[in-house]
Amino acid sequence: MLTPKADRHVSTTRVIAAPPEAIFEVLADPARHSIIDGSGTLVGAKSNPPRLFLGAKFGMQMSFHATMRNKVVEFEEGKQIGWRHIGQHIWRYELEPVEGGTKVTETFDWRPSPLPWLLQRQDIPTKNLASMEKTLERLDSYITTGNVPES
Repeated sequence: MLTPKADRHVSTTRVIAAPPEAIFEVLADPARHSIIDGSGTLVGAKSNPPRLFLGAKFGMQMSFHATMRNKVVEFEEGKQIGWRHIGQHIWRYELEPVEGGTKVTETFDWRPSPLPWLLQRQDIPTKNLASMEKTLERLDSYITTGNVPES
């Protein structure tokens, strides 16, 4: 049975001991996405602006020897950024100041996908959730220590 459209998203949250602006700077810099990627599929940036903005297009070199082209479709400085690629689903980060730092929520929103049955059949939402948890762990380590996390 196909998941109802309203439920086609998965999210994970982590509090990071840093201000939202510092975290947003990493998320808005495509050259640093491979540093924080928890999936192990991003290997570098390709033909990108130095900083993302609403409508910006950027490419990510993937481990499977392809470039994934993305477009920023959500952008609120210091608070939210989201992008999509050819699959139309959205990768979104929301930042909220809280006591002790910033609550960072990463969401894989597959409601816009034209092939939701395929994503569900391949268990992509569950796999992406595990990768997103690793991404927030890596983002936390990178932000709080300044060091590139080990894979």
